[in-house]
Amino acid sequence: MGIKKLSPQGVKILKMFHIFFAFSWIIGGVVLCVLAFVTHPETGGELYMRSRILQIVDDYFIVCGALGALITGLIYSIWTNWGFFKHPWIIVKWVMTILQMVFGTFVLGPYINDNVIIASQLRDAALTDPAFLANVESTQLWGTVQVSLLIVLIVISVQKPWKKSKGKKKLNE
Repeated sequence: MGIKKLSPQGVKILKMFHIFFAFSWIIGGVVLCVLAFVTHPETGGELYMRSRILQIVDDYFIVCGALGALITGLIYSIWTNWGFFKHPWIIVKWVMTILQMVFGTFVLGPYINDNVIIASQLRDAALTDPAFLANVESTQLWGTVQVSLLIVLIVISVQKPWKKSKGKKKLNE
């Protein structure tokens, strides 16, 4: 006996949660990038506040959205007919999602968190601190790349490229 699948109503509810979490992740990334590009603090206090706001956006919108999207994606793969490896586009989404989460956790997150510490300790001196400025530039660059890749994930989710043709599908099932 296989794993019981979600009902059609359950799949709809799951889809709503999955979209909500993906939206949170993407919008959090967009907000982070916009704030990093368009705000120009003039004092150490303002710089600390911007750094702290970026950290809050990262911790609550991006991290929670990414984890929620991952968990709902797992539920999709286990308790619906989509599976983990049934379609190449699903495999691509899994690989991209996991790589983006790892990159965000071990590269982007530390830039943001380090800047909160630097701005807190150095205040006005952080405005010209090379490490702080390098972190801001890296956040701008790689944050933009991350958001762009998240948009690619939306396109993949909607377009479902690389589908099996009907003839191949019948042969493989």
